[in-house]
Amino acid sequence: MDPVRPLTLIEAVREQTRVRHYSIRTEKTYVGWIRRYIRFCGGRHPRELGVDALTTFLTHLAVDLKVAAGTQNQALQALLFLYRDVLRMDLPMLDQVVRANKPRRLPVVLTHDEVRRVFAELRGRSRLVVGLLYGSGLRLAEALALRVKDLDLERRELVVRHGKGGKDRVSVIPAELVTPLRAHFAALEGWYRRERSAGAPGVPVPNALKTKYPGASTSFPWLWVFPSHSICRDPYDGQLVRFHVNPRTLQRTVQAAIQRAGILKPAGCHTFRHCFATHLLESGYDIRSVQELLGHSDVKTTMIYTHVLNRGGRAVKSPLDGLF
Repeated sequence: MDPVRPLTLIEAVREQTRVRHYSIRTEKTYVGWIRRYIRFCGGRHPRELGVDALTTFLTHLAVDLKVAAGTQNQALQALLFLYRDVLRMDLPMLDQVVRANKPRRLPVVLTHDEVRRVFAELRGRSRLVVGLLYGSGLRLAEALALRVKDLDLERRELVVRHGKGGKDRVSVIPAELVTPLRAHFAALEGWYRRERSAGAPGVPVPNALKTKYPGASTSFPWLWVFPSHSICRDPYDGQLVRFHVNPRTLQRTVQAAIQRAGILKPAGCHTFRHCFATHLLESGYDIRSVQELLGHSDVKTTMIYTHVLNRGGRAVKSPLDGLF
């Protein structure tokens, strides 16, 4: 019997992320930061380094590269995962790290008229996706990861599976989207049947399900609501599969629509999730309901939208308004 080859450091990182069922995006992010850390330390193995090297790297990100606070924290989480979960090394408190400043920024929110103007510039699939971002409060990754089985058009609700933080949640399907989604599903089913007749690859499914139900990857309920036109390899097992639409494709389409609509605000796909929350609060819905629909763990995260309601600064009437 051939001896088992020991895992490389990066292979060990990937193995540990998959054991913990982290998303492929998290895995790629962690691997990227770990490689960057090793290059910064001259190619030395992280086991030979310690808290001093980690502190120097994180300080370099904040002081020299002036990265955002969220970026620095992302790097820190990746390296803590490397030392604690992969190398099994305990690190002392990281008190000496220079933290990047985390400015308190309000989200960009479009008015109802501006949202209307953007929708007027969208067609087909992109219009449906943005409809779910604005009408259901989804993140772009959540909307693209929807499968046919996750939408119940009769009850007008959808289930977000494994959203941010690995949590599931239920949100509303706007009445305006029910008819377009029915038409989309009808066209999707016809395309699906042609794909099956041609013997095209299926979609990726969770590994446990793949073992228990081998036919799940080629069944219609597990098909993406917005499948990609191209075939690629599954990063987990290397098999040919069909993923959902690339987020960058939608981001470019939405950016072009925003420009054509003549909107000068720095808006993008995620802006419509901000609009969903703000416009619901404007309509009188309580903040706890909005928190649940957005999937926020803490209501404090949702409370930021109370600062951007369409009532002027802090809902104060300016003295100039009554002067003349």
